[in-house]
Amino acid sequence: MSTGAIADSKLSLSRVQMNLAPARLVELALARGEGMLASNGALVCRTGDRTGRSPKDKYLEDTPGIHDKIWWGSVNQPLSPEAFEAAVQIANEHLASQEALFGFEGFVGADPAHRLGVRVVAEQAWHILFARTLFIPQGSPAAGPGAVWKHDWTVLNAGRRRLTAEEQSRLGVKSPILIAQSLERRMVVILGTEYAGEIKKSLFYAMNFDMPEVGVFPMHCSANVDKKDASNVALFFGLSGTGKTTLSADPNRALIGDDEHGWSDRGVFNFEGGCYAKCIKLSQEGEPQIWNAIKFGSVLENVDVDPQTRVPDYDSARYTENTRATYPIDYIDGAVIPSVGGHPKNVIFLTADAFGVVPPVSKLTPEQAMYYFINGYTSKLAGTEAGVTEPQPNFSACFGGPFLPRPPRVYADMLAERVAKHGANVWLLNTGWTGGPYGVGSRFKLAYTRAMVTAILNGSLAKAEFEADPVFGLAVPKAVPGVPAEVLNPRNTWKDPAAYDAQAKKLAALFRENDKKFDMPEAVRAAGPRG
Repeated sequence: MSTGAIADSKLSLSRVQMNLAPARLVELALARGEGMLASNGALVCRTGDRTGRSPKDKYLEDTPGIHDKIWWGSVNQPLSPEAFEAAVQIANEHLASQEALFGFEGFVGADPAHRLGVRVVAEQAWHILFARTLFIPQGSPAAGPGAVWKHDWTVLNAGRRRLTAEEQSRLGVKSPILIAQSLERRMVVILGTEYAGEIKKSLFYAMNFDMPEVGVFPMHCSANVDKKDASNVALFFGLSGTGKTTLSADPNRALIGDDEHGWSDRGVFNFEGGCYAKCIKLSQEGEPQIWNAIKFGSVLENVDVDPQTRVPDYDSARYTENTRATYPIDYIDGAVIPSVGGHPKNVIFLTADAFGVVPPVSKLTPEQAMYYFINGYTSKLAGTEAGVTEPQPNFSACFGGPFLPRPPRVYADMLAERVAKHGANVWLLNTGWTGGPYGVGSRFKLAYTRAMVTAILNGSLAKAEFEADPVFGLAVPKAVPGVPAEVLNPRNTWKDPAAYDAQAKKLAALFRENDKKFDMPEAVRAAGPRG
């Protein structure tokens, strides 16, 4: 049992049931009414009225030590040290009032040379099962031999405690929900939301600040490697719902991780010890690895379950489109443990284009790679954030804007340097709409997308014949095995070519408007859409 106090408060760690086994956490969650057991053995939990992240309620403590390093604005909203301390005390007082508390102490970062020791304390047992699943437990194979835990970061999850109107006024925030983070104190306080993804993403944010200082490029991407060729590593960048988890779970390749990685001078490594998959429309046929990973020890969030049979209904969006499955990475057959790999041969940017005009696959020049990375175009998909009910065109810097404490140029320069040094090919893959915009067209067939990925990863697509897209200037292959030729040119899939032209020019103009926000070399800016 750990001793001492939590966050310099009177709340003693001796009250916290720390590092319980998954089976015990499941028992406690069921006994406390926090969830139910599904027929496949997973623990099913609800997250209340917040079924996605709350980025508008995220604040960063503003101190002289970090102020000049931060990309201040809508992503990074400042909170005074006094307000942060008040938030800590509100969380501590709430947690101290609970009959039972639960905790996890483990690692973020599969590479022992670049990892953080994290402590999570929560009032609900299932949140600690979530943390144990998503991070790297002490003593686990994922931690590596001889790993010694050292406390770096603390997460206080008081998700059932909402701020009063008076407290909101006193702290200078606009909502009863607050996710407050301090880079100097290395602490996160969660108030008013039970959505477990806030735990996960707050520590990704921490890595996004810490890793560049030690020469590691932090990335919002999945990664896998050829089972027969350890040098054939691939990265898949993208926001939630664009296919990072789905496309990296490939039976012919070994999974390194599904969401967050670092790229050091030794190669890539997973920040996490588990996976966090969207499971709306999940099927055993379409995504067998993810389907089979949902079993005892995993968590289903906001999934509709038959009250009699307890069989999950993955097609149901009764509570949200953002239904989630969380499971340890070793639940994926053949996953790389510990989750480290070499330098990638291919880097794939995933975009779910709601306009229906971006080509399904294209090869990027170094300048285009930096341009499309720093703009990070995709669509916000339903349920991923509070209030998003249908896809919306969205630019998210570096395919992870909400998680970037530093200016995007910092991360874009790191990508460009590594791609050049290691000779990686960079691709843009559209997993969104074809034949028209959202509401008119349809999403690309997963089978076609997988065929394109296969051609990228086996090296054949790099040798293909390409033609330039007239609007975006992208190099589009004329043929991909297993994909109808007409699908490769998005204009051919629209019934009204003139409508396509207008929509493409509209998106090109949005790119040009967005790129004004960023510092980038003129050669990179010139690599954007031609309009």
